[in-house]
Amino acid sequence: MTLNRRAFIGTGAAATAALSAPDVFAAGHGKPRVVVVGGGAGGATAARYIAKDSKGEIDVMLIEPTRMYYTCFFSNLYLGGFKEMGDLGHSYGGLAAGGVNVVHDWAVGVDRDARTVALAGGGSVPYDKLILSPGIDFVDGAVEGWDVAAQNAMPHAYKGGSQTELLKAQIMAMPEGGTFAMVAPPNPYRCPPGPYERVSMVAHYLKANNPTAKIIVADPKGKFSKQALFQEGWGDHYSGMIDWIGEEFGGGNVSVDPAAMTLTIDGEETKVDVCNVIPAMKAGRIAEMAGVTDGNWAPVNAIDMSSKADPDIYVLGDSAEQGDMPKSGFSANSQAKVCANAVRGALTGSSVFPARYSNTCWSLIDTDDGVKVGATYEATDEKIAQVDGFISETGESAELRKATYEESEGWYAGITADMFG
Repeated sequence: MTLNRRAFIGTGAAATAALSAPDVFAAGHGKPRVVVVGGGAGGATAARYIAKDSKGEIDVMLIEPTRMYYTCFFSNLYLGGFKEMGDLGHSYGGLAAGGVNVVHDWAVGVDRDARTVALAGGGSVPYDKLILSPGIDFVDGAVEGWDVAAQNAMPHAYKGGSQTELLKAQIMAMPEGGTFAMVAPPNPYRCPPGPYERVSMVAHYLKANNPTAKIIVADPKGKFSKQALFQEGWGDHYSGMIDWIGEEFGGGNVSVDPAAMTLTIDGEETKVDVCNVIPAMKAGRIAEMAGVTDGNWAPVNAIDMSSKADPDIYVLGDSAEQGDMPKSGFSANSQAKVCANAVRGALTGSSVFPARYSNTCWSLIDTDDGVKVGATYEATDEKIAQVDGFISETGESAELRKATYEESEGWYAGITADMFG
């Protein structure tokens, strides 16, 4: 099959006219079809809400290669020993029971003229509206000496599942007094506080099991999310263990040698025992194949998450270039609900409500020491714009920090139920 990857399709008016033609709907028999690619916080939520709220008026198909979804959010707690891997795994059975046709396959192309998605297993599926929520991929050559072929030696562990398990095994196998190194990513990237919560959780494990071990963080940024909170916590709980090397001290001038297990920062080579390389990120590859990215991310309209390149394609979560919202599971879930409402309205004429978005990111620094940052957002003509925000404060009481952690546990239970039913 030859895939047409044109950058732009016809006007929205032309698309609307096409939808009014006889037997236009892809699913046949007058029923419109929505195809969702990617079964994470954005895709699973969108598929579930469209199927649930349309009450059978829309045929919903979710294309996702894995049969079990492991959340990237909360995976750091597995590294720290607060979670088991099974706590992070979720099946698609609830979505299937709720009316979503779950297809376990890879989407390998999009023909925007024919409005079809090609599958690795062969053939293609038609759509009237396509929702892409493929998460992240990595920018080639972002870290000198590292590519995805080196991920078993120096794991990124920034996609949930086997990479997380590998990194945990490597940490547990560190020699006494060994060195854990992290290469942190440049902005923008999935879960802004994530690398620093990871440092905290690795430190928590090492403090209990390998207390003379050291942690080095090479960071291309001059500052990072919740920096004052993390650095306060590192001083309180892991004094002398963590060395953060930011942009000012050469943190962006980094190379690695996976075969020799070395990290070079600003010309100074260090032998390390574990090296967690988190490269620069971009939209999941299917978004690029669909021709809806700017080379890195997929620009969308704030009002409904529709692609600026194609009104029949929507992009959610980490892959979207939407404005002020961070790339997080909470953000993707929030965007999915706005998108689902808009898609259902476009296909069935049901009411469409004004777009409202929210996000909170929790992080665990040590046992019962939880912190958070968050905001609410609105859709403007230019972008999703922040309306207000909040962040934990340094010096908070132990009781408040424990309550914040318990709040995060409740959120995890709630969002995974909201995603998968």
